[in-house]
Amino acid sequence: MTRRMKCCLPRKFAATAIKRGLPTLEHNNSPEAPRPVSLMALSMSFSFYGWVVYAFAIATTVVYCATFDELFEPSWAQDHFMYEGETLKLKLDNSSGAGFGSKSKYLFGKTSVEIKLVEGDSAGTVTAFYMSSDGPNHNEFDFEFLGNTTGEPYLVQTNIYVNGVGNREMRHSFWFDPTKDFHSYSLFWNQNQVMFLVDETPLRVFRNKEKEGIPFPKDQSMGVYSSIWNADDWATQGGRVKTDWSHAPFVSTYRGFNIDACECPTSEHVRICSTASVGDGKRYWWASDWLAGPNVHQAHQMAWVRAHHLVYDYCEDSARFPAKPPEC
Repeated sequence: MTRRMKCCLPRKFAATAIKRGLPTLEHNNSPEAPRPVSLMALSMSFSFYGWVVYAFAIATTVVYCATFDELFEPSWAQDHFMYEGETLKLKLDNSSGAGFGSKSKYLFGKTSVEIKLVEGDSAGTVTAFYMSSDGPNHNEFDFEFLGNTTGEPYLVQTNIYVNGVGNREMRHSFWFDPTKDFHSYSLFWNQNQVMFLVDETPLRVFRNKEKEGIPFPKDQSMGVYSSIWNADDWATQGGRVKTDWSHAPFVSTYRGFNIDACECPTSEHVRICSTASVGDGKRYWWASDWLAGPNVHQAHQMAWVRAHHLVYDYCEDSARFPAKPPEC
């Protein structure tokens, strides 16, 4: 079933966004980022009905959220969890990091969380937010936030595993300081694409190219996870900069937990979630034809991100991949 949670943003705000024809409800902090296109411009590629469906999908995604305990539970090092009202803090020290995971698993939909990353000298540390299935042939979608020395920018590394095969890393810098305030990080997944979003701006998309013989993650339910740990053997400048434990504890702070997806507690639910229909001719919102790929505005946003913030793309690493990976 689709999990709906208590409203954490006013419904009036969502309705206003639909009326104005805005493609997202999140504010982009970059003055250089593409502005939301007008409804007139979008109508060139969307019918009126299609735009309403798309806008409704976005609105229902971002207005529902939950407390941590409703969706998640600690996975390890519970003594490194700190609860402060609506926020959760995970800390890393020289004894342990910490992590949590969802109480259920899901197939298709969207999950989001707001994170304020480790402030100051975070070199050697990694905070991760990801989805993963189980087993050696698992699927996985990763956000890994790579710490750095004070004054140097954080990087975000994303990766995709399909049937146990990864090596699809991309790295980006941010257009804001991710340690000064909360920002949303989202994974959107349907039968056509996997999209990584930061404040509703897409960083990258992994498209379904099964017709070209390229595997796509579509038949394994996945949990939602996050953790903080020491990775100073590789995380900062290829492992050249180590974790300075005199600055511990390193703390990442969370709020705004959101899962709007098809819940799969059993294998039978995987079959049900794999269909586009929920019965009576109704479709899951993420199965809408208008979400089969990035829309015009999202394509412009990704082009801007690639031009200004791309640091590494495995598709362009000819030393590592003399033959370009087929999905590229």
